[in-house]
Amino acid sequence: MTATKVKREVKPKHIGLVRKDKYLEPYEEAIRGRHDHAVWKRDQLTKQGKITLEDFASGHDYYGLHKTARGWVFREWAPNATDIYLVGDFNNWQEVEPYRAKRVKDTDNWELKLPERAMKHGDLYKMRVHWNGGEGERIPAWTRRVVQDEKSKIFSAQVWNPPVPYVWKKKTFRPDKNPLLIYECHIGMAQDKEAVGTYTEFREKILPRIVADGYNCIQIMAIQEHPYYGSFGYHVSSFFAPSSRFGTPEELKELIDAAHQQGIAVIMDIVHSHAVKNELEGLGNLAGDPNQYFYPGDRHEHPAWDSLCFDYGKDDVLHFLLSNCKYWIREFHFDGFRFDGVTSMLYYSHGLGEAFTNYGDYFNGHEDDNAICYLTLANLLIHELNKNAITIAEEVSGMPGLAAKFEDGGFGFDYRMAMNIPDYWIKTIKEQKDEDWKPSSIFWEVKNRRADEKTISYCESHDQALVGDKTIIFRLIDADMYWHFKKGDENEVAHRGIALHKMIRLVTASTINGGYLNFMGNEFGHPEWIDFPREGNGWSYKYARRQWNLVDNHELCYHWLGDFDREMLRVLKSEKAIQKTKIQELWHNDGDQILAYERGDLIFVFNFSPNRSFTDYGFLVAPGSYEVVLNTDSKDFGGNGLADDSVVHFTVFDPAYVEEHKEWLKLYIPARSAVVLKKN
Repeated sequence: MTATKVKREVKPKHIGLVRKDKYLEPYEEAIRGRHDHAVWKRDQLTKQGKITLEDFASGHDYYGLHKTARGWVFREWAPNATDIYLVGDFNNWQEVEPYRAKRVKDTDNWELKLPERAMKHGDLYKMRVHWNGGEGERIPAWTRRVVQDEKSKIFSAQVWNPPVPYVWKKKTFRPDKNPLLIYECHIGMAQDKEAVGTYTEFREKILPRIVADGYNCIQIMAIQEHPYYGSFGYHVSSFFAPSSRFGTPEELKELIDAAHQQGIAVIMDIVHSHAVKNELEGLGNLAGDPNQYFYPGDRHEHPAWDSLCFDYGKDDVLHFLLSNCKYWIREFHFDGFRFDGVTSMLYYSHGLGEAFTNYGDYFNGHEDDNAICYLTLANLLIHELNKNAITIAEEVSGMPGLAAKFEDGGFGFDYRMAMNIPDYWIKTIKEQKDEDWKPSSIFWEVKNRRADEKTISYCESHDQALVGDKTIIFRLIDADMYWHFKKGDENEVAHRGIALHKMIRLVTASTINGGYLNFMGNEFGHPEWIDFPREGNGWSYKYARRQWNLVDNHELCYHWLGDFDREMLRVLKSEKAIQKTKIQELWHNDGDQILAYERGDLIFVFNFSPNRSFTDYGFLVAPGSYEVVLNTDSKDFGGNGLADDSVVHFTVFDPAYVEEHKEWLKLYIPARSAVVLKKN
């Protein structure tokens, strides 16, 4: 008889992150520690695998107000409470015994069961919470509907049980990520009118524009209810309630459903990095304990944002936040999330005043392991719910592994924002003369990312459009936009701005390794900043809108930029999964300010020189013929039209490069222009 050999599992010498980046070797113990922490917490929450994370993240099905076959049931987690009443339209806002909740035995949960006649759809209500030494009216933490009274400006929860539930027309949907082209948007300010727009208006008026422009994903800001409109949705009060400013939950569902029917994925800008300080509307002091949801002591408040910081070390807080992720996916069919403020979550310092110049800065003991664990679990949960889901981290410090696979020791995000790129463009436009722009620096910056992590590249987002900052078009043209943006009236400043606006977008979008993002209106050079109604501007909506009339008016220059953006996306999508193709540099010359590179069958050529055009400028490429598929200098896009784009370009044989299978492609490249060619 021969002995049977037992195969032993051999663990790899290094965890995946380290195998792919040897410079992380000194920090492998920390990386493994973070990974093991997440595994341990997952196992604890799932009872060693007896349930799933999806099962665990079901708090919204238990807490809050629910209609049942026997009537109504209300539950709240409130450890510090001594008494809780529901008060509202149904009992004249008085504390009465039938509406008094009871503490569930041996728990920190409160429960109230009521007959069906006790309340009705549309009734306003709140909790009146008592605790040792105080009491107050509060909006329940898990409520799904919050409305504001127009006269008093007071927020209340609202009983929401429509007689006819929404029926989804598109029951299943799979996002197109080849590549992911994101249109970042805000429902309220998406309208031309000086008022708050609605979900319905967005579906009817804006969604068709997005579809026509070629984007395949919308990223919606400010969905979670927030008391102050001017916070842009980043000071959240009610995490499970879609903002009622824009309409009803059913109207939000109808918008998402319509987007899916037209092939558009919908992701939500989710805010789990902090919460509004408000006590009457938010979680700040729900039941007399300001630390119920938030860190105590010095870590309680965010020093820069005037907000409160979640205690990610508490299982009940994890339950709340993970359930929140599941709720938006299951109830509203969101396709994923862009997580806001991830840098703030990662570090005790919130990343404030830190340089992050070497790997040691990410592993020196100032990281919040609880927050890292939460973000990792959130990604595991979201992809357990939907394997095709999209998760994006807004993170500026450059933390390694953020968008790496969980099994490699990463956080599990699908993408991270390439936040270096808009900073680079701002700095370049502000500080360098046009003749000093270096193609080598531009090329390096737009490709500056970790090889094992996918990114979302962008020139500018909503951040650059806010009052106090400037969009790219405004940095380039400034006040001349008001006087020289009519066709035939353009001055040299306007011509320069139009040309560079297109070139900046093309070099950024064509070098993606994941996806590309644009904030609504920036594609056509929206001329004004964003300023929400506030005391300082007389509560005006003048700058809290998008002037679509400008791009629709073909007597103005805006449509040139919008038309170019549409064609640029069409060309990028013509190369199958362009984000996965190799970016091969063909040539750069900083003296000439010329850059050329290829991706698949596409060749991109840029001349950043403000005053020098070149004839018969040559690059070595694969032999064959090439046709122009996009030219920033085309008259269709407000250019000079100096080149004949109908000409097919044939390569020129050179015996010196026979073994390399290369020939010369020679082009006329006008100053301050870019051209894209496709191999036939």
